[in-house]
Amino acid sequence: MKLSGSKIIIECLKEKNVDTIFGYPGGAVIPLYDALYDYLDHIKHVRTVHEQHMVHAADAYARTTGKTGVVFATSGPGATNTITGIATAYMDSVPIVVICGQVPNMLIGKDSFQEVDITGITLSITKHNYLVRDVKNLAKIVREAMDVAASGRPGPVLIDVPKDVFYAEWDYEPETQAVFKEELVLPDLSLIEKAAEFINQSKKPVLYAGGGVRISKNDMRLVELAEKAQIPVTNSFMGFGTIPREHELSLGLVGMHGQIYTNMAVTKSDLVIAIGARFSDRVIGKPDEFAPNAKIIHIDIDSTEIDKNTKDCVPLIGDMSYILEQIIQRVNHATRPEWIAEIDSFREEAPNPDEFIPRNILEMANSFYNENTVVTTDVGQHQMWVGQYWKFRKSNEFCTSGGLGTMGYGLGAAIGAKVGNPDKDVLMITGDASFRMNNCELVTVNCYQLPIKILQINNHSLGMVRQWQRMFSGARYSETDTYDDVNMKMFIESFGMKYYKCLTIKELKQALQETRHMNKAVFIECTIGQDDSVYPIVPAGRPISELLING
Repeated sequence: MKLSGSKIIIECLKEKNVDTIFGYPGGAVIPLYDALYDYLDHIKHVRTVHEQHMVHAADAYARTTGKTGVVFATSGPGATNTITGIATAYMDSVPIVVICGQVPNMLIGKDSFQEVDITGITLSITKHNYLVRDVKNLAKIVREAMDVAASGRPGPVLIDVPKDVFYAEWDYEPETQAVFKEELVLPDLSLIEKAAEFINQSKKPVLYAGGGVRISKNDMRLVELAEKAQIPVTNSFMGFGTIPREHELSLGLVGMHGQIYTNMAVTKSDLVIAIGARFSDRVIGKPDEFAPNAKIIHIDIDSTEIDKNTKDCVPLIGDMSYILEQIIQRVNHATRPEWIAEIDSFREEAPNPDEFIPRNILEMANSFYNENTVVTTDVGQHQMWVGQYWKFRKSNEFCTSGGLGTMGYGLGAAIGAKVGNPDKDVLMITGDASFRMNNCELVTVNCYQLPIKILQINNHSLGMVRQWQRMFSGARYSETDTYDDVNMKMFIESFGMKYYKCLTIKELKQALQETRHMNKAVFIECTIGQDDSVYPIVPAGRPISELLING
């Protein structure tokens, strides 16, 4: 049957079981939205206030549901506004498909109104992108884009569609072939045997688990390996929850803001087993002094990550489930009491629980929100404190911008997480500077009556930059202080939200008790000192063993 290009797109999305789209209408996508009008019984559409945040919403929707996020954007500024969200998803390997409108074919390349070369602009931040100039190619490309986004190492895919292609008609045949199945890539068995031998011979091994464990749904296999061989587990930001944080073998965050005992465990190890992690600069510090006495086993789907920032690893490239199953079969049961005791000797004492400091604030909030909760954050000190102190239990409980470090990510992400998980609590943890970048989306929260809880840690500054200025720039605070130039109570309540301001742990506990099961949006502001800092910290370019614990 003949359908317009717009309807072909939506029919193909339905084939792929898409039931939610995040978007913002505009001139070039009027025909696409006209077609969508007939499908609203099957597809939920969420319109945000700004295109950047709708991409963040689709991103968090994907991270927390395991589905591919889908975005509609118009041409020109609508398309360019998606770039930060696309780059965020690209750096964190999140499957999203962004469908942009474009000026008609006859106007492309003529500096037409709201024309940009969005495929050219996004070439380096997409897994693949397409400019569809002929409607006869449209169905194939939409289907392929959905498969590409979710397969292998996932990532964002962009489809740019000229307006006349939305209107053009072509024969549409529903996809009759089986659901796309990715061909498994398997490493040479001799490498797996070598890796297992290294593990069995090791005295001080450490597992380093990243986002690839979550993406491939291998949390249980990670824990099985750790428990069988008694190997402590460190995490990147993307890997939180792949082992419950309260598990006896969980060491938490490693790297620039890792705990002392975590960084020292890696530094003193004789074997690092990296699983779905990419050895970013924030993790390894000075490359030639990272785990200086350790062999490295690197398990990943993406061959380009092998020895990018390390050298001479045992590369296990391919299907993670298969690789872990084979390793688990080959490793010996082990006990490592001396190694565990050595790591424990570096643990620091907990602070006075009544101090109104970030650790206590987050641990108090965690005691109320520790089951069936998705946590989103913006970027900065509050993000690092969450990484250090939140007790994640499952790997789909956390959405943050890891690779790109996108301030303003958190509220769009909270919207997407709540839309995708209506039966879960969604808690956004933010800072005052990050919140200024996305608070326009409170309109969206109010419009869709999303009962999101927001916890703001307010230090009246761009906290992380200010901390670096104090530590490394002679306390020359250039443009990093913020001020109470908005009446936050009036501002928050204007969106129909409950507002609380807390200055003590007792006040915070009371606010959390009152709002924990409240079925409406809530904003809790916690005011701390400007000089409250994230420690430990590894100065840029230094080994991760050289942590500063004050300064």
